[in-house]
Amino acid sequence: MRFVYGKQDMRTARRAEEYCFLLTNGLGGYASVTSAFSVSRCDQGILVAAVKAPNERITMVHRLSETLQVGEKTVFLSTQHFADKTAPEDGYRHLATFSYEYEPCWTYQVSGVQVTRRMAMTFEENTTAVLYEIENRSGQSCTFRTVPFLRFAPKEESQTRQKKFTYTDGQIRSGQYALHITTNGTLEEIPACWQTLAYPEDEKDGRAKKGKTGACCAVEITVAVGETARLAVIYSAEKVGAKSFVAATETENTPTAMEIGKSGLMDPVTLAELILTAQRERLQQLEESCGLTDPVARHLAVSADAYIAQRESTGGKTILAGYPLFSDWGRDTMIALPGCTLSTGRFEDAKSILRTFLAYEQDGLVPNLFPEGAQQPMYNTVDAALLLIDCVWQYVQRTENQDFVAEAYPVLERIVAAYQRGTKHSIGMDEDGLIFAGGGLDQVTWMDVCVEGILPTPRHGKPVEINAYWYNALRIMEIFAGQMGLDGTGYGALATRVKEAFVEKFYITEQGYLRDVLSGTRADDQLRCNQIWAVSMPFTMLDPEQERNVVDAVYRHLYTPCGLRTLSPEDPEYHGSYGGPQLQRDMAYHQGTTWVFPMGAYYRAYLKVHGRSVEAARTVRAQLEALEPMMREGCVGQLPEIYEGDFPTESKGCFGQAWSVGEMVRVFEDVEKILAEI
Repeated sequence: MRFVYGKQDMRTARRAEEYCFLLTNGLGGYASVTSAFSVSRCDQGILVAAVKAPNERITMVHRLSETLQVGEKTVFLSTQHFADKTAPEDGYRHLATFSYEYEPCWTYQVSGVQVTRRMAMTFEENTTAVLYEIENRSGQSCTFRTVPFLRFAPKEESQTRQKKFTYTDGQIRSGQYALHITTNGTLEEIPACWQTLAYPEDEKDGRAKKGKTGACCAVEITVAVGETARLAVIYSAEKVGAKSFVAATETENTPTAMEIGKSGLMDPVTLAELILTAQRERLQQLEESCGLTDPVARHLAVSADAYIAQRESTGGKTILAGYPLFSDWGRDTMIALPGCTLSTGRFEDAKSILRTFLAYEQDGLVPNLFPEGAQQPMYNTVDAALLLIDCVWQYVQRTENQDFVAEAYPVLERIVAAYQRGTKHSIGMDEDGLIFAGGGLDQVTWMDVCVEGILPTPRHGKPVEINAYWYNALRIMEIFAGQMGLDGTGYGALATRVKEAFVEKFYITEQGYLRDVLSGTRADDQLRCNQIWAVSMPFTMLDPEQERNVVDAVYRHLYTPCGLRTLSPEDPEYHGSYGGPQLQRDMAYHQGTTWVFPMGAYYRAYLKVHGRSVEAARTVRAQLEALEPMMREGCVGQLPEIYEGDFPTESKGCFGQAWSVGEMVRVFEDVEKILAEI
């Protein structure tokens, strides 16, 4: 899909900055600025490098300040607001169109000069290439100038003081980091200068509202009357363009882009084009190989690629939960994996991710978070290990790889055994066969906020979705045991006991929906979206009428076109708005806020209770049309983490979220399978 924005979408700077884009490099590094070519938050940048994949990410090039001089007239092409009295840059006024498909592209028109800017990242390199085309029909010579403003600091860390940058022949150093700049333009050192940027998107969420960024060099090119010139500027934290150069020339050497340019082996414009072409061809190949036919589904299959990254510490693949805020979390990975890898045919990536988590099983749990450095993984999740069993099942169903069952089975056995006898974070099985979890300040389900010693959604006790996952895992283990030539009757017998207790204790006959948790508090009967997984999992416990009642109750109280609310608006604890300082946001985070990813389970449940009929598939596909405007708002082509509960129009939280994208890809796949049978 190609997204195009014009003057009508950018009537003001604020409107122009409502949209952003996301490029990633498969390491956790990324490039993301607004469609107005500005940064509106601290963690945006032209080059955010993953110096240790995937989570040690350093903002190297924060923004580019760009001007065009035509005769005596000089205008900005970049846009930026500042936190001091500096006048804003207003380049959005000259922006004719912004488009995004496999790359972002801006077109500016100023006094007879047209400037086009395109950007790409090199896969598995911390390199961003910016390629300009300047067509001068003004009747006067024109000069284009771009100044990279730098941070050399962790992406989320707002810069409060100036630091020293040392420039030497296209290389900038500060502390332990170095940036290489390669260009066919005139690259020159300039006196160090600093700007204090305004971060309005951070300010409204209670984060730092401003930050410093500095520059020490500039790139210029002058274009004669009637001429068209191309300017490449390549920014890299490492050997620039090495992979692209090797692929193009079949050489065994990996020179830097500076060396390439100086030696004449390849000029910077050609190298930039090569990086752009490689990015486009790789993403086109992902789109062609995903097996989906719907244009929206195919685009989301490509969007899913942004979250799949290398993990240096394990040597395997992982899934980043969301940009720009999150790293790779176990729960998010297990929810996102089926859609981001299996539905898109990326089976080797799926296997690599599963192996990473299988290898890190401990006391029946798998990591909720992989911290960097010498720190150990954190295991504070009750659902990730149970969802791991489901992901292994789904992978094997797709690939028929029985060898992987044998490889994974000992770990899966340990998980189930640990849940039965009890493990960390107050996780264990009660006499009725149901799983309980959490105590003290533990937050071990996905509703995991703890802020200033407050648990807005404690859910200690027996959560509904955890026991749905538990039953599903037991049935899977029963089948896997049989495939291994082992006796799985114990798993089957326990599953039967779990089913009896679950239906008796969770289903509220008078209301036609499921309790959210069994804890002996008023939270038990709150109507939340967590119950939908008791219908959507491969193996479930309710009878058909009960399942349909649950789906209908979720639709009546929680469904929005953008996702499911986390709490019924009729509940006195419901928060319909989301924003402000962290405490205010976290109090609303799971108390009514609309989340995109549970809508995937809702749609699968809807198809199930309607017999996976053609009519049901058409209904779902019609409702999925709401995704297209969602993909135009916020981060172009992506799906966000959350929206407000009352009026879900503006994306919140992460502007791109792995499980949001993955779950919607799964739904499209289901719909296409049903409609293909007509």
